[in-house]
Order: sequence, then C-alpha cells, then structure tokens
Amino acid sequence: MNQLAVTEADLHAYVDGVLSEARSAEVAAYLDARPEELARVQVYREQNKALRELFNPVLDEPVPSRLAAGLRDRSTQFARYAAGLLIAIVSGAGGWMLHGATQTSMLAGDAAKNANGQLVLAGFARQAAIAHGVYTPEVRHPVEVGADQEDQLVTWLSKRTGADMHPPKLGMLGYELVGGRLLPGESGSPVAQFMYQEAGGQRLTLYVSTDQAQNRDTGFRFAQQGTVNVFYWIDGKFGYALSGGINKGELARIAHAVYEQLDSKPQ
Repeated sequence: MNQLAVTEADLHAYVDGVLSEARSAEVAAYLDARPEELARVQVYREQNKALRELFNPVLDEPVPSRLAAGLRDRSTQFARYAAGLLIAIVSGAGGWMLHGATQTSMLAGDAAKNANGQLVLAGFARQAAIAHGVYTPEVRHPVEVGADQEDQLVTWLSKRTGADMHPPKLGMLGYELVGGRLLPGESGSPVAQFMYQEAGGQRLTLYVSTDQAQNRDTGFRFAQQGTVNVFYWIDGKFGYALSGGINKGELARIAHAVYEQLDSKPQ
C-alpha cells in the first residue's frame, strides 16, 4: 500500500498528538528522513509549550466581580468563548496557522529564527481576538469612555499608554467610533482598544499595544480565533490588531484604511 503524502495538517496533528498510531509512525519516518522538516516541527512543539505556560494560568483566575453579572446573563455565550480559548491553548501554533501553506511555512521559518519574537506576535494577536470576543457583545458597557467624549478618551489613553492614541476615522467605510477602553497587555503594560460599529450593529475593534520589539515589520498577517477574524501588524514599538466577525476581504480593506491613517501620523 502506498503511503499517503504528509501534509502540513498532518504535521500539526502529529505535534498535537491526535494522529492514529499508524499515521503517527508514518509521519515520524517522514521526519527522520527530513531534518529541516523535523526542526520545523520542533518549533511547533516549543510554541505549544510556551503558549500553555503563558495562558494556562488565566484559566485559574477568578472572574472579576465587575463582569460577573454580565457573565451570568450570557453564560452560554461565555462558555463558547471559554471553549474557544481552551481549544486555542491546546492547539497552540496549529490554531494560529496563517492561511495557505506558503504563509504557514513563512511563519514557521520566522519562528525558527526568533522563536520568542514570533510567540510575542502570536500572543498579541490572540489577546486582541479574546478582548474583541469579550467586549463587543456588551450592550450597556461596551466601552469605558464613549465617542461623545472623544477628546477625553484620547487624552486618557494617550497619557496611560505614553503614546498618541487618536482613533482612526472609519465613517467613510460605514463604521463609527463607539468609544474605547484601557486593557492590560501581555507584559502588564496598558493597551488601548477602540470599538467601531456600523448601522447594522456589526462591531470591529482596534487593539493597540506599545510594548512590541522595535522593528518596521509592517506586513499584514491574518489569523482566526473561532468566528473572529484578525488582521495584525507591527510598526516600530506599536502592535495593531483589527478584529471582527466580517469576512476576510472586507476586514482587509478596513485594515488597510486604518494602516494608511496611522502611517500618516508621526510616532
């Protein structure tokens, strides 16, 4: 019997330990004959380990009292978010594969060169998607400071993050600013989240971090967390992630508009 070709999906399933015993043996033999592929799989294993170490403690944290009431009202919805987070933690790198085999290989190659840097990027995008899932369903308190107090919002977030935090204008694309809030980043530094909404009620969030490594890696990357699509990029010390439940093409169009506005401002 001819052995089936080993695919990228097989490699991630092998790392996650979900292949049958026979298929796992076939993949192991494939890797033994290909040192470069074996090194790439080891990167995936290290990513899984690092992500578990980073996010597992969150599962043991108590729910903040200010969120408890809302969570009781939406227990089913919260369960979906929790399940999505658990799946993401367990699947590790596989859950954050960029779409397309070429893009996935590029991601693995970058991680092999600088594993810590790539993990920071994945975690930053993941945090943005989780924050989007938590706050966009809110009816009464989706933001801390509303768009009717935009000057106050800008002053507050800029002061707390130590950077210019003017929200991009997306009215020409059908999305108006709802407001914003302050969130804790991965390293404990403050992060800004701006929320937008269109006439039909669809919401987008822009997550802005200021604790990324200094670089000019402005290329867009795409990822998914459950039903949330995310376009994210890093520019200097800033990390940006635009999240929404809309399709990839529409979100990309808006992400480019956001980038153009941000790139025209001095940082």
